[in-house]
Amino acid sequence: MDAAIPPTPGDARAIHSPASDASAADTGRPTLPLPLQQLLQLSVYWFGINSIWGAIDGVVLQARMPGLVGEQQTGIALAVAKIAAVLIAIVVQPTIGSISDYTMSRWGRRKPYIAIGASLDLLFLVGLAMSNTFVVLVAFLVLLQFSSNFAQGPFQGYVPDLVPASQVSTASALVGIMSVLGVMGGQAIAYTGFLMGRDFTLPTIGVGVVELATAVGTIMWVREGRRPRDRAGRSWRAIAAEAWGTDILRERSYVWLVASRLFILAGVGVIYNLNVLYMERSLGLDDHAKTLWGTIASLAIGVSILVAAIPSVRLADRFGRKAVIYAACGIGAVGMVILVLAPVIAVGMVGIVCVAIAAGSFLAVDWALMTDIIPKAASGRFMGMSNVATASAGPVALIIGGPLLTLLPGGEGPRAAMAAGALFFVIGALLLRPVDPRRREDDAQAGIGREATSGA
Repeated sequence: MDAAIPPTPGDARAIHSPASDASAADTGRPTLPLPLQQLLQLSVYWFGINSIWGAIDGVVLQARMPGLVGEQQTGIALAVAKIAAVLIAIVVQPTIGSISDYTMSRWGRRKPYIAIGASLDLLFLVGLAMSNTFVVLVAFLVLLQFSSNFAQGPFQGYVPDLVPASQVSTASALVGIMSVLGVMGGQAIAYTGFLMGRDFTLPTIGVGVVELATAVGTIMWVREGRRPRDRAGRSWRAIAAEAWGTDILRERSYVWLVASRLFILAGVGVIYNLNVLYMERSLGLDDHAKTLWGTIASLAIGVSILVAAIPSVRLADRFGRKAVIYAACGIGAVGMVILVLAPVIAVGMVGIVCVAIAAGSFLAVDWALMTDIIPKAASGRFMGMSNVATASAGPVALIIGGPLLTLLPGGEGPRAAMAAGALFFVIGALLLRPVDPRRREDDAQAGIGREATSGA
């Protein structure tokens, strides 16, 4: 940055000292602990981001789609809409995350993108709320994916940028808790649309306001981390293309972990993207019953996540992060089988709680493992690319589940989709096996090459 510009609260120089910079250069990760307030603030924006998708994917699209395309075509339409939108997310998030690694501004590397993305999110949610045709709705959904991932890709770099190894488990747990609570909060807001005669205009705009508020808090109170990477005279176009360089494939543990993450989150995504249709078709609930049980489910899921997250972190520190993820996959698969067989919503709630415990345990540990194994200087690029799995999980769930809704009559389609969800958890556990869980900075200090050892 220009030496003539005084540091602002978001300026990277405001928190760096020569000692901390030297430490970060040696280990690839800061060593100075962060106060609890900073750890909490690092995770709050995850609540805002996920409240949007909890509302849109979890309730609004499922509730509105039958009126736009007809009951029989709802499953296929959901899959088409999700695939069209997620293709944008897959391109935008790693690309902008990589660009942010090199960005130099008064606000630091990440905050300009968060400010622009969050502002556009609210604008596009207003458009989506007022859409009255399938084509217009999908168009605003695609735009929303662009703006959301424009902010999220850079934002994900903060944990590797700021959090020392001693606190990464706590930070990961907070990210997991806020992510899933955001989903549940968004769904709770969206369910009120059923009580307003299936008018989801205000709930859709409301989650945008929530997300923008959490973005403002992040911009104001989250400190910046390491300095920008040196572009070495390269153009921004070349920097953007770097995100998609094939060198990332040499990080074999990282690639296996991303693949595992895709299928585990697809397992969660089945119930997340089809819960309204499951309650309607498989369990026969009307709008008032869906609102009641949807709210109860949101509260139960929130409590389950809080109960599961902290013990999962402690178990991971004792037995290893992979062991906890394996257990989460087993619990998630059992929960999906319960949903397949549930005769009434009360039994289905047991399955939902099992999936919530699995999701909370996985998300509490997954971020820590991902943060351990990536190159820290390119955290925006690698964390952005890892969330390709997150963005793709919903489409994978709907590519399988959507056609099942069309092919199988009545309540059998959603139940078959839940069975597919159980299989996704099993595949996710199998793909986790080749991942080398050692911290990258520990390998660097020992002189061990990650490329030569990962995937063993």
